[in-house]
Amino acid sequence: MIFRTKHICKTLLQSKFLYPPTLRSLVPLQSLHTAHNMPCKEVSALSDGQVADWFNSFDTVMTDCDGVLWVGADAIPGSPDMIKRFRDLGKRVFYVTNNSTKHRREYKTKVDKLGFGGDLDEIVGTAYLAAAYLEQVGFDKNKLVYVVGSTGITQELDDVGIKYLPIGPDTVPDDGKWSLETLKFQPIPLNPDVGAVIAGFDINISFKKILKGASYANRPGAIFVATNTDEQFPMKGTDLIIPGTGSMVAAVSTAAGRKPIVLGKPSKFMFEIVQKRHPGIQPERTLMIGDRANTDILLGKNCGLQTLLVGSGVHSLAETRAWEVSEDGEERRMVADFYADKLGDLLDRVKAL
Repeated sequence: MIFRTKHICKTLLQSKFLYPPTLRSLVPLQSLHTAHNMPCKEVSALSDGQVADWFNSFDTVMTDCDGVLWVGADAIPGSPDMIKRFRDLGKRVFYVTNNSTKHRREYKTKVDKLGFGGDLDEIVGTAYLAAAYLEQVGFDKNKLVYVVGSTGITQELDDVGIKYLPIGPDTVPDDGKWSLETLKFQPIPLNPDVGAVIAGFDINISFKKILKGASYANRPGAIFVATNTDEQFPMKGTDLIIPGTGSMVAAVSTAAGRKPIVLGKPSKFMFEIVQKRHPGIQPERTLMIGDRANTDILLGKNCGLQTLLVGSGVHSLAETRAWEVSEDGEERRMVADFYADKLGDLLDRVKAL
């Protein structure tokens, strides 16, 4: 994501929601990398020996995509080469994104086209997490899912054999005759077989979708999950505020009077599903790379990972320095262990490795 703000990005929306219970206890944070009182180290200021020691301290790389690897349809210069360099140095690379609008196959096409490479099982998006979570909790496949979202979610549900109600536009009649009184005397029918609600990004969000999502989520025993709670989709070149998934999740959650289980960053579930699929991965030997502190870096802090903030997207080094001296403990937790202006800047530092 590609946005800078003069103000510190808060986690207000995220604080309103629940996060899934951990799959296993995590290894304690190592003081060298993740102690909250340690200042962020600028990679450009490290000696060659310090860079070598750092690179020898991790085996796995988890990286955000938009704002770290690419902007829109274009790779950020140097990023594809650095991802290849990680692999040449024996690091396993995983792509982790809060974007729920695409199936992993679409991301596979993109990483190949832009020169990053990687296997399908190295791509973890929140649409995939939603399907994986329902599988993990034993969702009854005789029931249906109501999706506030797009085909990215429904395609992932198809892959695990979970059925769902149709998605797409669902609006009130545009004839001026529809009102709350109409709704009272001619209520919108609900499907009795719905047993779960997935709330993600939905370009067709509407009153009826909020109504249905909240009504289904309010049923006894219904599972209610959210892909992520990012507040906005930052976009350069416009004064418009582009509502993010969090605004849509909040609408359904507020109407339902209950909190969803949040699956995307900074929830631990994002890392734990990778651990579950690849049991050899160790938190303290994993590097999380991101451009957004309140999702990417907090995921790392929540899971005991090493963290690298790149300045090619949402948050900056100046904001990081302000968080270091903040009296707010939550802001101090957003301080990454390391910083680089962009991922490609690491290339010159690792030539000799």
